[in-house]
Amino acid sequence: MSTESAAPTPGTVRPGGRTARTRSAVRDAVLTGLAEHGYPGLTVEYVAERSGVHKTTVYRRWGSVEGLVADALDLAGEDAWTPPDTGSLEGDLRALAREVTETFGSAPTAAAPTAFIAAAFQSERAAQALRDFYTERFARCEPVVRRAVDRGEAPSGTDAAAVVRAVSAPLFFRALITREPIDIPLADQTAAAVTAAVRAGAYLPARR
Repeated sequence: MSTESAAPTPGTVRPGGRTARTRSAVRDAVLTGLAEHGYPGLTVEYVAERSGVHKTTVYRRWGSVEGLVADALDLAGEDAWTPPDTGSLEGDLRALAREVTETFGSAPTAAAPTAFIAAAFQSERAAQALRDFYTERFARCEPVVRRAVDRGEAPSGTDAAAVVRAVSAPLFFRALITREPIDIPLADQTAAAVTAAVRAGAYLPARR
């Protein structure tokens, strides 16, 4: 086995200093490339030129466009994002829905994340990275439901990940499938509907 093939999978090491700056520069180049050219038009050569990192280094550390996209998603998952804490379940869900709307509601902000989703349909490695990213995001949202249970707004045992998926899904469907506009009133309506469903016990584990 060669040294290059034995290199750690991107994202398994959390280096600092110059290595972290290199990784960040490459990630930024990947985001720009996805926004400008989409996954099919993204190349290692483009990323190397845009980031200022030598092409040989990019190939050695990331291996391919698939590796670049997967690591960009992995790095995105290392941010300090936390779910909203407004004091009520509906307020928290409304804030989450509005975040989705702000990201996917306009072409400039939606370009890169939409390209990540498109890449997941063309690369299993990108698909796994996207699944891992959202699984981690859903896990961060668990306090939203725990607080709701403590306040008596949700039944104990409510599936937090299912709730977050439910508040995001109608917005993703319109933005990515039917290509309809999404806006704040729609986000608020979605949050209100999911809140009512939570209170009714719709997201409790199914009894067999």
